Amino acid sequence: MREVISTDQAPQAIGTYSQAIRTGNTVYLSGQIGLVPETMELKEGEIDARIHQVFQNLSAVCQAAGGTLQDIAKLNIFLTDMSHFATVNEIMAQYFQQPYPARAAVAVKQLPKNTDVEMDGVMVLSSY
Repeated sequence: MREVISTDQAPQAIGTYSQAIRTGNTVYLSGQIGLVPETMELKEGEIDARIHQVFQNLSAVCQAAGGTLQDIAKLNIFLTDMSHFATVNEIMAQYFQQPYPARAAVAVKQLPKNTDVEMDGVMVLSSY
């Protein structure tokens, strides 16, 4: 059984996808970019502002599904410039505690809305 997860505390889907899908105790989180939910505009400023916004967006979807960022088992990070990898690590440490999720970070040529960072993940809920 698949359940659509949706919240107005994160950006609404801008394509043919759901914010997240829960199947059993597993939640598949769609990619989040640094969109501010209220305006649907990218967070202005340096990349660190958008990285924080991405984690806030992911957190909102996790909460809507009954979990938290700590329940993310696998996190995927997409960057248009790998020179920002250290910044991602610094900011990620503000949102996660050990044990950290499994993770991949890859460089990509381009992301939606020409942003510089996107993240998606898989969350496993302990009590569902």
